[in-house]
Amino acid sequence: MKVVIDSNVLIAMIGRRSILSPLWDAFINGKFSIAVSEDILKEYEEILQQRSANGADRLMMGIFVESPDIHFHSVYYKWNVIDKDPDDNKFFDVAVAANADYLVTNDAHFNQIKEIPFPKVIVIRSEEFLKIILNL
Repeated sequence: MKVVIDSNVLIAMIGRRSILSPLWDAFINGKFSIAVSEDILKEYEEILQQRSANGADRLMMGIFVESPDIHFHSVYYKWNVIDKDPDDNKFFDVAVAANADYLVTNDAHFNQIKEIPFPKVIVIRSEEFLKIILNL
């Protein structure tokens, strides 16, 4: 299973006391892969630097570079479907380019994606994705 993970979910996944930490464990154990682009990785790094413990950003970015379950995708077309927060479009564009099974986010800006018929991207909240992973 290939997914795109919004940065708000990534931060919650890596917290050891977070209810979403089983998602990180599942990723490390190869239960799903994460589709990224250079822009997404830059956002991950920036968010990790701001919101995680000192040095955690370097550790996490090292995991992303080395993991066989991180798939890099180039975006050749920008769909511009999210107008309330255009910076979020990078996640949608990678989901399309990667033919991802899900785009996992807790950001309400992504709700407008559910209304467009093409290209079809399934947007789910982190709690829904956790249920899917726990039932594998």
